[in-house]
Amino acid sequence: MASLKLNLRAAALIGSLLIGASPALAEAVLHRGNAGEPQTLDQHHTSINIEAFILKDLYEGLTIYDASAKIVPGVAETWELSDDGTVYTFKLRADAKWSDGSPVTAEDFVFSFRRVEDPKTAAGYANILFPIKNAEKVNKGELPTDQLGVKAIDEKTVEITLERPTPFFLELLAHQTALPVSKASVEKNGADFVKPGVMVSNGAFTLQAHVPNDSLTVVKNANYWDAANVKLDKVVFYPIDDQAASVRRFEAKEMDLVYNFSADQIDRLRTSYGEQVHVSPSLATYYYAFDTRQEPYSDVRVRQALSMAVDRDFLAKEIYAGSQLPAYSMVPPGIESYGEPSKAEFGTLSQLDREDKAIALMKEAGYGEGGKPLDIELRYNTNPNHERVATAVADMWKNTFGAKVSLVNLDVSSHYAYLQEGGKFNVARAGWQADYADAENFLALSVGSNKTFNYGHFENAEFDGLMKKSYDEQDPAARSKLMHEAEALLMKEQPIAPLLTQADLWLVASRVKGWADNAPNEHLSKFLSIAE
Repeated sequence: MASLKLNLRAAALIGSLLIGASPALAEAVLHRGNAGEPQTLDQHHTSINIEAFILKDLYEGLTIYDASAKIVPGVAETWELSDDGTVYTFKLRADAKWSDGSPVTAEDFVFSFRRVEDPKTAAGYANILFPIKNAEKVNKGELPTDQLGVKAIDEKTVEITLERPTPFFLELLAHQTALPVSKASVEKNGADFVKPGVMVSNGAFTLQAHVPNDSLTVVKNANYWDAANVKLDKVVFYPIDDQAASVRRFEAKEMDLVYNFSADQIDRLRTSYGEQVHVSPSLATYYYAFDTRQEPYSDVRVRQALSMAVDRDFLAKEIYAGSQLPAYSMVPPGIESYGEPSKAEFGTLSQLDREDKAIALMKEAGYGEGGKPLDIELRYNTNPNHERVATAVADMWKNTFGAKVSLVNLDVSSHYAYLQEGGKFNVARAGWQADYADAENFLALSVGSNKTFNYGHFENAEFDGLMKKSYDEQDPAARSKLMHEAEALLMKEQPIAPLLTQADLWLVASRVKGWADNAPNEHLSKFLSIAE
């Protein structure tokens, strides 16, 4: 009998120890809603932020954004800049390793930057690194890749020479396009280097699994130089573009983060979840692009008229519940080096006056009531907010011009792939969030040579000339003046119709720690933790 009591006591003690130990043994897992399926996990073919959120967890560039979106050292522990502002020398961390345990070397970065600019790669975002010496010429096939201004001084020293001083270059290096690839892995595996079980990465996490349209799982990288300070064991990304479903999963505590919930839910969600609802102003513009390759959108009067007829105040207040602001410029306010953007002249008119002027312009162009019929196909990426905007704009165009508007929507990856591959359209919804805090990032979208992001194929020699001069101008004030002139011309021509200055909408569960709202919308999982 005594031995039975002893065994029971021992069992109880062991059980209590196990119960007490279970929280410490439990995995720290973050469940991230990601608003859509990534087109690619190849950083040199990436273009949208839902890909960047994943890639920046998997890989680390020379610089990174910290939790508050300040540029801080990444793989590069230190750097020096030459007196003339054109040569950066980066010292890589001695303990920087790939997930297979091999060292991250200067040659990996040389290989990666050459791969981005190699025309055979066909990287849609190659232009973001054009400040590097010879990058544009290499990308156009005018020079071999070994003429790119990036070289390995030794195993842990990278030297990058620029065409001209570029004040925002350290921000460019934190962009997903500048993330390194493992030279050894790419040469061995080719296009398969992006697959689970094959991918070799150097970030805080490694790719464990990817089930398209279901989930993508990354786990803590034991070989990451700062692994001791990474508090999450696993991050699961859910590519859900159904905003209502995302909110339901947040409310059921199945997801900790939800990106881009439906704006009409802000008041309800704030009532229920208070500070877990985040509306963060960002350097981002919501706009419609016109396909200038075909009539009637090749006619500036038609583009101006369609843009004028859109009641931006209605969109901002009624559809986005005041979480976004009416926009009459492509460059959003808040860029210190640029100041107040150059707005479309009609932005100063009342909406009724705009509509009267729009009707007159459309009549002059020979379209609308009394002229040729306006049959408009309006494309947007699947999202309730975008659908509500498109429906409202279709009604505005119908009521103003008697236009017949049909709506076409695709998932986010397919929508942008179609536009980037040159597919023809009438009007298409797009959005642009700053890759770096400089007006050039927004204006460069409409340069004629930008084959990836100039969706409407706008060609204007005067605009291109002003932008070229701005690249060559060293004086900040003179450079800003040239870009203001370029934006004023862009707003007169209206190949794009800016509609809203955006805010990022996030639901952040109270158990998530380390979160900080910031304008660039940078939220690396390495800075987050879970508190049960």
